[in-house]
Amino acid sequence: MSAPPPVRRPPPSFAPRFTLSLIYLFSFFFLYCMILAAPALVEVFKGLPPQIDSDVAAQQAAEEAARVAVKDAIQPRLWLAVAASVLTTALGAWRKFLPGLGER
Repeated sequence: MSAPPPVRRPPPSFAPRFTLSLIYLFSFFFLYCMILAAPALVEVFKGLPPQIDSDVAAQQAAEEAARVAVKDAIQPRLWLAVAASVLTTALGAWRKFLPGLGER
């Protein structure tokens, strides 16, 4: 007597691989941009005076300094963040590391 043939499961009717890959791509892009901007923001926050809550002009100057520091930190390396996020998403999907992208 032989064993019954294995039962095949039907493929899932909805597999949002493209949507998941876009979510992963933008998440990695945001993560890499934050990693690139963090050192500049730390330097700006170290240079802030201890009490700027009551002084509106000092608060606006601090916001402008942070904005300029982040822009100067990210703008030259934006393509690096894009390339790193594309490579991370592609390698994660290829190696079946990212959930939802490895099943076929």
